[in-house]
Amino acid sequence: MPDSLMYSDEEMYVVLETNQPEQLISAAELLTKLESVLSTQQDDLPPDLQSIDTITAQAQHLMATSCELDVGPSQFLQWYVVRLEK
Repeated sequence: MPDSLMYSDEEMYVVLETNQPEQLISAAELLTKLESVLSTQQDDLPPDLQSIDTITAQAQHLMATSCELDVGPSQFLQWYVVRLEK
């Protein structure tokens, strides 16, 4: 089993979006990105998000349970957690 000291304490996310280069962002930056996207999609939320009251809670739920969000036809938003080596 690898020594946990080999990894940084902060998880990062690789984000893939339509017509954008791959991005490496922090958890806080991903939360902000998801909140921004969700704020424009409140009328067309996935079923598992419809019962969650706030946009921040919706974004947190997505980060904890998913790795993609349907953002429209022929578009995508995906994220994957990564740990960087020291």
